[in-house]
Amino acid sequence: MFAIVFIIILLVLLFIGVPVAFSLGLTTSIGIFLQGTLPLNVVPQRIFVALNSFPLMAIPFFILAGNLMGIAGISKRLVHFAGALVGHLTGGLAMVAIVTSMFFAAISGSGAATTAAIGSILIPAMVARGYKIEYAAANQAVAGALGIIIPPSIAMILYGVAAEVSIGDLFLAGILPGILITLSLLVSAFIISKRNGIRGEERKSIKEVFIAFKSAILALLMPIIVLGGIYSGVFTPTEASVVAVVYSLIVGMFIYREINLIKLIEALKSSAISSSIIMIIIGVAGLFAYYLGMTGAPGEVFDLINGFIDNKYVFLIIVNIILLLIGMFMDGGAAILILVPLLLGTAVEFGIDPVHFGVIMVCNLAIGLVTPPVGIDLFVAQQLTNVSIVRIGRAALPLILILVIDVLVISFFPPLSTFIPNLIE
Repeated sequence: MFAIVFIIILLVLLFIGVPVAFSLGLTTSIGIFLQGTLPLNVVPQRIFVALNSFPLMAIPFFILAGNLMGIAGISKRLVHFAGALVGHLTGGLAMVAIVTSMFFAAISGSGAATTAAIGSILIPAMVARGYKIEYAAANQAVAGALGIIIPPSIAMILYGVAAEVSIGDLFLAGILPGILITLSLLVSAFIISKRNGIRGEERKSIKEVFIAFKSAILALLMPIIVLGGIYSGVFTPTEASVVAVVYSLIVGMFIYREINLIKLIEALKSSAISSSIIMIIIGVAGLFAYYLGMTGAPGEVFDLINGFIDNKYVFLIIVNIILLLIGMFMDGGAAILILVPLLLGTAVEFGIDPVHFGVIMVCNLAIGLVTPPVGIDLFVAQQLTNVSIVRIGRAALPLILILVIDVLVISFFPPLSTFIPNLIE
């Protein structure tokens, strides 16, 4: 029972606005002190142990690779290519935003970065073509959520480390769910645009499509090189992150020639700040998970759940509700590190594949990127448009509902997540 009280105190601190790292570290340290069974020097020791993990090195490198590709002129090339593919359809520009976000997600691994990079180009273009500005912002914000689903995904790396699951399998598992969400958003863009009488642009010729593809090919090759290298056994996911950085530098500095020294320094600085924030959270989350194990909290949670849930489908419904609520108030990465030690054991007891469960978690928390009050993609879109969060959020509601339906399909149809990893094995 002490463990459950401990978790409640942690959640209270988080919901009143105490930063995640401080909430985790403070609550765990107080718990250790009050119980008196462990010396306090276990706190820095377990933080160090949590960070002493080779796969974690992939996070700063993938962040840096995404930032480098973001300043290398990739966005406009991907927009041009996506426009050549689907721009002529009804709702073409809205579809371009979605397709480009899918492409860029495979480069950045970040929802906010995807929203900012693509939205800065396409939201003004959509408004000029007659789209309501709040819909243009909402469409881009929701499409940006693909940033943490389409591999390589930083959220999946965090889950892989926390759950001790193959990061390569998680990357593969995110492909079909990412495509499902992309297709459902494309259908919504068509229906909404048709209802509002918005036509597509002029159809591009085969030659124009080829020229656009040629311009974007180097950007499209990066995820192919990264994922292909991992699954062919040429390099590990961590080594793949370094390959991604080198590739981004070569393309940005010597081929596209859009990365100069000033831009490079800014990308390094931004990546260092982002990485340090994530690493601090990972360190104290490792301490938190260790302490939970010592107090027997996962077992208590399982007993509590098992007391009124007798099958995995009810469990999945409850988990989806919990994740959707948590995602509204907490950063996805932090939520993964906190919830995996609590929920994964119970999920496995119900016969749920850990890789499948990871995809469920990531997709649910992706919705958190576009739900107030902490939906970071909404705030990025708001900064790009100066439209109130309320207006953007209202326009995003139908799209969020579509994401919720997609998550339920992903939850109750495991082959969407497990088919490709099982096929590759």
